[in-house]
Amino acid sequence: MGILAWILVGLIAGALAKMLLPGNDPGGIIVTIVLGIVGALVGGWIAVGLGVGQGVNNFDVGSILTATFGAIVVLIAYRALTGRRGLA
Repeated sequence: MGILAWILVGLIAGALAKMLLPGNDPGGIIVTIVLGIVGALVGGWIAVGLGVGQGVNNFDVGSILTATFGAIVVLIAYRALTGRRGLA
């Protein structure tokens, strides 16, 4: 995937993760993109480790879902480390 595809997948996945786990998290569009890109890496690593996927290597629905799952994991970990709760 090219850099623009990673940015687009990151934006979509980060936005979906923030929508599914609403809360008072910092950041605008850049942080959302970074959350999605890191989520894509984490989600891809988990999927490959469990043997249920090939990671995030194409721009398709499966990659977006994998990246969104990873972004949710990253967002939960962030909240756990910073002591933030859900809606505040």
